Amino acid sequence: MTNGEPLGFGIEEPVNRHGAFPRLDDEQLARLRMVGDIVKVQRGDVLFREGDESYDFFAIESGFVTIVRGYGHENRVIAAHGPRRFLGELNLLTGGRVYLTAVVRDPGELIRVPRGRFRRFLRNDDELANIVFGAYMARREILIEAGAGAKVIGSHYSRDSIRLREFLTRNRMPHQWVDLEQDAEAEELLRTLGITPCETPIVMVAGKVLRSPSNADLAAALGLGARGAPPPMCDLVIVGGGPAGLAAAVYGASEGLDTQAIDGFAFGGQAGTSSRIENYLGFPTGIPGFELMENAKLQAKRFGARLVVPGEAAGLVSEDGHYAIALNDGGTVNGRAVVIATGAQYRKLDVPDLERWESDGVYYAATTLEAQTCFGDAVLVVGGGNSAGQAALTLAKRAASCKLLIRGGDLAKSMSRYLINEIEQCGRVEVETYGEVVELIGDGSLETAVVADPRTGERREIDAKAVFVLIGAEPHTGWLRGLLAMDGHGFLLTGREIPQDSLEAYGGEQPLFLETSWPGVFAVGDVRSGSIKRCASAVGEGSMAVSLVHQRLSEGLSALSAGPSPEIERDLEPLPGEPDVLGVDVVGSI
Repeated sequence: MTNGEPLGFGIEEPVNRHGAFPRLDDEQLARLRMVGDIVKVQRGDVLFREGDESYDFFAIESGFVTIVRGYGHENRVIAAHGPRRFLGELNLLTGGRVYLTAVVRDPGELIRVPRGRFRRFLRNDDELANIVFGAYMARREILIEAGAGAKVIGSHYSRDSIRLREFLTRNRMPHQWVDLEQDAEAEELLRTLGITPCETPIVMVAGKVLRSPSNADLAAALGLGARGAPPPMCDLVIVGGGPAGLAAAVYGASEGLDTQAIDGFAFGGQAGTSSRIENYLGFPTGIPGFELMENAKLQAKRFGARLVVPGEAAGLVSEDGHYAIALNDGGTVNGRAVVIATGAQYRKLDVPDLERWESDGVYYAATTLEAQTCFGDAVLVVGGGNSAGQAALTLAKRAASCKLLIRGGDLAKSMSRYLINEIEQCGRVEVETYGEVVELIGDGSLETAVVADPRTGERREIDAKAVFVLIGAEPHTGWLRGLLAMDGHGFLLTGREIPQDSLEAYGGEQPLFLETSWPGVFAVGDVRSGSIKRCASAVGEGSMAVSLVHQRLSEGLSALSAGPSPEIERDLEPLPGEPDVLGVDVVGSI
């Protein structure tokens, strides 16, 4: 407060930008009253606080509530809400620590719905579910733009700084980046904390200071992913969280299978890094890849799937009618059936001293983070596929110049026609043909890419402060070598493509479509040999795999447990966050 005035006095409510701040009508408020409690609040009451592990849903009947960053010290008011508006953000549905504090400015009455009860209510009220989901998705974007949440302090030359920022960005976690070389506040902040620059990067989150944390430690501090250990046996374990893996999680959980999905870095895969996907069915104007994948994550969790990140698979073992997936952290996840959707890892440039430039100038995705880094610079995109085309169009809006380098002479051989048309009409993307990067040059930071003509060997130089490498990928199957049948490039063979000498485990039977050389283990998406490398086809394979899992399980290779179906049992269970009749908390999924 200032001069006796409450925090946020005189601040007006934000406009309802992109559906982020809607007002509820009388009928909608009445439905919330039926499942919630009316609570009277006074000026200064704190409804939830930055760093809390969870919080409840609040709708405002009367009074005024301010949303504050750094309550008690920074006291920066992010937003203010009056009657008919509701509080909260995406982490109310997905889990994770609270980013901001809600403080009552004007006394009044609120509708309070406990978190678990509210999530159950949304399952049965499609209208309010759509309003809340849309608002929370839009608010997450606002928080990301505002730099709320964790604070990362370090050097932009540091590989660990880049790793932490990429982990937060790919997982859509709001955060603030404080650059030791560019931000005046960095030195003073470190001095206050008693930390020297050589001890960075650090992450400040939930009142704690983490010194160069691992991705797993950072995820734990943020409350990211499902909480608690997995059950002793899952019906379905999905390894990989791209479009194929998330589709399998949605359909597996929605069809009654106890489903756990794990990913070593972030759910969404390469699709989650795409600035826009324009050829996906049902979105005539296109949809940002991160938004499509965020919706898929919410959908999977809503049906009860557990999504765990980071959870990197290190090995696969067949044990007494089920499979055990060994994790890099020493843990194990057991499943009666397995869907492998690990996708592929980016191919890299064959240039001297590449690692040096990967810390500052060479990127393998064109997300908002990278686009901001090269604002106003000359950029070079290497690759002729759809991902490269989308990246060039996105970067051209921010860069001083943007060139797209392809090895051949015709984009049409590898890129969709609609993207080629957009590049031609854009006027800000210059296509460079017959070239491959052979050297990167710069004094301190990247300045030039040396390009050679693959036909003649003739070299030329292209000005580039940033090089975006999107030249395809190699399958992420190293953890499966010697176990499952693969083609010459390391992609997993499935169905009729598997040679007969690799089918001993089937005892004379034939594998199902998408099934690998081990019965009950399926491969979908980019990791599968012969797959179509498109988001829509990956989603199709992921959903199709679930029906094949049901077929394989029903044939007795691995039987579901007796008793009521998992789907019926789930309906009888309390929601996550609500105590059951024995007083044990159920956690982990929506």
